Amino acid sequence: MATVDITTDSFGTTIEGNDIVLVDFWASWCQPCLRFAPTYDAASQQHDDVVFGKVDTEAEQQLAAEANITSIPTLMAFREKVLVFSQPGALNGPQLAEVITAVKALDMKEVHEHVARQQAQAPAPSADGDAPATGEII
Repeated sequence: MATVDITTDSFGTTIEGNDIVLVDFWASWCQPCLRFAPTYDAASQQHDDVVFGKVDTEAEQQLAAEANITSIPTLMAFREKVLVFSQPGALNGPQLAEVITAVKALDMKEVHEHVARQQAQAPAPSADGDAPATGEII
């Protein structure tokens, strides 16, 4: 499956309508982004069960701001509508494969229970949702 361009208008429906979504936040002037693109595209051809989206941070500045993107490239992974991974920096092929394997292997019942506990303990919703620590798979 080829990568798909994600915009502010399509972001929510892409996350809501698919089990696993990887999102690459990038810009055309960013050399690490351009070096990561072939690795990301190659992975998209190998995993038909994963949606590989790309957000052009120049064209979608509001979406990048809402996602708290401060460095590019940044890769985010969503599983069953939950952000389970977020990390800035270009990954190599084996690193990206490791992330994909880990996201697929998640026990989502446990993840949803973890999110529910966090929400129950939180006095108010946080600005960044239930995002995992950078580079951590929940």
